[in-house]
Amino acid sequence: MPLPDELKQLAKRVSNWGRGGDEDQLGTLNFITPKVVRRGVGAVRRGVSFSLSIPYDENGPQTGVIPGRINPKHTMIMANAPFTGDPRDFTTSDDVFEMGAQAATHWDALAHVGYEGLLYNDTPDSVVTHDGGAARLGIEQYGPIVTRGVLLDIARLHGVEYFDDAYVINGDDLATAERQAGLSVEPGDILLVHTGQMEWLRRGDKRRFNDPSPGIGVGAIEYLHDKQVAAVATDTLVFEVWPSEDPAVLLPVHMIDLRDMGLVQGQLWYLDELAADCAADGVAQFLLAATPLPITRGVGGPVAPTATK
Repeated sequence: MPLPDELKQLAKRVSNWGRGGDEDQLGTLNFITPKVVRRGVGAVRRGVSFSLSIPYDENGPQTGVIPGRINPKHTMIMANAPFTGDPRDFTTSDDVFEMGAQAATHWDALAHVGYEGLLYNDTPDSVVTHDGGAARLGIEQYGPIVTRGVLLDIARLHGVEYFDDAYVINGDDLATAERQAGLSVEPGDILLVHTGQMEWLRRGDKRRFNDPSPGIGVGAIEYLHDKQVAAVATDTLVFEVWPSEDPAVLLPVHMIDLRDMGLVQGQLWYLDELAADCAADGVAQFLLAATPLPITRGVGGPVAPTATK
């Protein structure tokens, strides 16, 4: 089912089309200015870093629900091979790597989702083809992503380690978590939304990790727009709540975030250790470095984010 009228009206209210010019391919990443980057650098106090990526291996979260989005596959093509034939001389090992671009920790490109024949900034979806990928709005357009990150801990807000159901995260949740964090979300920040959903992966239950899942609901969209955040990432597979709030409307948050707002969104980020540290020291801000692999014409990009406090 297409977006219902009330969601189309919401999409119109939060649209960023033309805000960065007719040729804009960055969307909300435009909010990351040099001043914003310096704010991120200023958030570093202890010099302690946290890796926010899940492992890239065959035990990843993909179950085959999305055909072709395979978990990372690592193959050795050389192992201590002697180049000259003499093992006393130079030897080398080499390998190849295959995966779905969005199979593990990643950012979505703005070319990833559209509706009614259009992508972000009034771009026809014909720019994405089977043969060539995304001629516009590909992941390589993002460039370096370094800014202040802010953790909004929704699990802690509700007094749980993880959710047992498809909890819908709305604007009030985000605003209350912001107050709990003791800071103000500012334009150009990247929000990391912690739900504790990784607990199910720790148990080895991929299907339960995937469904049901807490996530961003349509009620959070205006908060994200008004705050002018540069991006949002979650520790879940889908990003938005799953199953969808309205069974008749598939992934409306994806549609409005990516197609209308140009809001960069990430999934499958590992946030548990960072969340525990933020709760322990009461500091929920940090320098975030999260540049995706610049896969030319890619509609998604793997990333190994690092938060430094």
